[in-house]
Amino acid sequence: MLSSNPTNSHGSQHLTGTDLEELQLAFKSAMAGVATPVSVITAIKDGKAHGTTVSAFASLSLNPPMVMVALDRNSDLLSILRETGEYGVNLLGVEHSEWASAFARKGPDKFTGIPWTVENGLPRLAGACWIACSVESLVDGGDHVIALGSVLNIDLGESKPLTYYQRTFGTHAPI
Repeated sequence: MLSSNPTNSHGSQHLTGTDLEELQLAFKSAMAGVATPVSVITAIKDGKAHGTTVSAFASLSLNPPMVMVALDRNSDLLSILRETGEYGVNLLGVEHSEWASAFARKGPDKFTGIPWTVENGLPRLAGACWIACSVESLVDGGDHVIALGSVLNIDLGESKPLTYYQRTFGTHAPI
């Protein structure tokens, strides 16, 4: 159990040192138990394709259709979204686990060997469920920024979704 610390003006506790480290480890373990869709978020800047793997993606609104994706505050892709105001969501299928790993790496040339085209002015990975978005707003969220996107175009994929659960790729299986 975490020890009590002084509260801030909102009544929540500030944790420091060992307490914070313990909470962060428990949080990571808890979140590993949540199955999430694996997506590659893409954008184009100055004619060059950029992309990164995320597991923090969800639908937000039906009217109007909106999604949200969380990007690391220091992400190169986030700075591109700030400039271009648009992004693509490539919801990967179970056969795309190697792509998820490739786009999770740092550095250039993430698209090498991966088939893609430009759709709606954004990089679209072949065979992935595709959602083109315009950035409605960017919301701070700790060490991440949440990009709220208005959906401009959708093209459904046909494969089973790639998910991330217990630090392993997999897919959904009906009960």
